[in-house]
Amino acid sequence: MPQFHPPAGKSDAPLDLQAHEHRAFRRATTGRGILIVDDDPSIAESLSAVFTHSGYTVRTALSAEAAIETVAEWEPDLAILDVMLPRMNGIELAVVLRDNHPRCRLVLFSGHADTPALAEEAAKKGNFFEILSKPVHPLFMLDYVASLFAEPAAGAA
Repeated sequence: MPQFHPPAGKSDAPLDLQAHEHRAFRRATTGRGILIVDDDPSIAESLSAVFTHSGYTVRTALSAEAAIETVAEWEPDLAILDVMLPRMNGIELAVVLRDNHPRCRLVLFSGHADTPALAEEAAKKGNFFEILSKPVHPLFMLDYVASLFAEPAAGAA
């Protein structure tokens, strides 16, 4: 059954990247590539700044189609996907990425009420994804991503 998680912590809490001393934040990130896909430029840019500041290599795309073009040239280690994208949605993009780039870890997030229905439809087709609820505090997202990197990637030999 797909999972739809409420946000962890207060999303309106001030962001102090300098003071964040959590183990995940200090983990070696050199060489880890993250693709951020969100049709809201302010969200894509904010997440890009947070992950870049934390030592990740980041690229952004404002649509699923632009994301597909990006991964044709550069394969990320992880993709953060907004579910509600124009034309191709984030779940459809996640299926494409999983099928063509099985080592790429996936994080989906959404703030729309229609997301559980899309996740349910995907599950009926055998596509199960965990979806985080927006707003997601940037420090929670950093820790969540670090925990995914601590696990072996799908498709890893």
